Amino acid sequence: MATIGLDKLFYAPITEDENEEETYGTPVQLAKAISVELSVELAEAVLYADDGIAQIIKEFNSGTLTLGVDDIGLSAASELTGAEIDSNGVLVSTSEDDGKPVAVGFRAKKANGKYRYFWLYRVKFAVPATNLETKGESINFQTPSIEGTVMRRNKVDGKGRHPWKAEVSEDDSGVNTTTIGSWYKEVYEPAYTTEASNVSEEDA
Repeated sequence: MATIGLDKLFYAPITEDENEEETYGTPVQLAKAISVELSVELAEAVLYADDGIAQIIKEFNSGTLTLGVDDIGLSAASELTGAEIDSNGVLVSTSEDDGKPVAVGFRAKKANGKYRYFWLYRVKFAVPATNLETKGESINFQTPSIEGTVMRRNKVDGKGRHPWKAEVSEDDSGVNTTTIGSWYKEVYEPAYTTEASNVSEEDA
């Protein structure tokens, strides 16, 4: 179903253990969302046999997330890009800055009034782009954008796989209201039935 709105843009800091497996912090609001663009790059392999295509494998490789926002506060900009806030409260960006990956969550309003929710599990951002212009006869809002690379997370889920995105619509059948209600309290962790996990283990 088509979407007609976008809001509740959040990010969650990531800490990693010695195996680089992620633990997510409490989500905090990043900014007021204007736009979200997500493009995905797939790794593709084609097997030819008997003068034809016998098998095609397409797997997620990486993605590019571009966020248009009303403003990026100092704290969020520092956490996302690695820039430092000095003793005078000034955000200083250097060539050595290297921001840590974060999880990014948002929701889109559908035409029927319900919402579709998203979490991207590992995104590494670059320095925000800034657009400025002098004021003319008409007023044009200039807003920042920030671009990040979307990656699969290192931590495996209950089926031994590496998620990169979680997505759900609140009016999908079988969706627990608790799942929607707690979407921004913590980064969503995939949950599988014991039967599904056992099947995965047998196949491995």
